[in-house]
Amino acid sequence: MELITWNDFEKVELRVGKVISAEVFKEARAPAYLLQVDFGDEIGIKKSSAQITELYIPEELIGRLVIGVVNFPRKQIGPIQSECLITGFHNENGEVTLCVPDSEVPLGAKLC
Repeated sequence: MELITWNDFEKVELRVGKVISAEVFKEARAPAYLLQVDFGDEIGIKKSSAQITELYIPEELIGRLVIGVVNFPRKQIGPIQSECLITGFHNENGEVTLCVPDSEVPLGAKLC
C-alpha cells in the first residue's frame, strides 16, 4: 500500500450528493446506471455512470444520499461524459454496495 500525505488527501473532493434521477445506461459496455446527482448549490448537478446494477434498482436510488468524487476530470463513457465518481465497496460476491452517510448531512458537504 502506498502512503499519501495529508495534503494528498485534502485534494480529493469527496462530497455528499442526492440522486435525483437514475436510469439504465443502455449504451454502457458493462451493466450500469446513468445517475444525475445533486451536490448542492456550490457544485450543482453532475452525471455519473455507476456499475451498481446487482444490488440496486433505479427507482430505489432516487432520493438516496451518496458520496462522490467531484474533482476528477470528465471521462467519456459511451455517449456521455461522466462528471463524478460515485463511491462504493465490493462485497464478498464482487457486487458494489454504495458508500453512504448514515444520517442526513447538507448536500455538498465535504468528507473530513
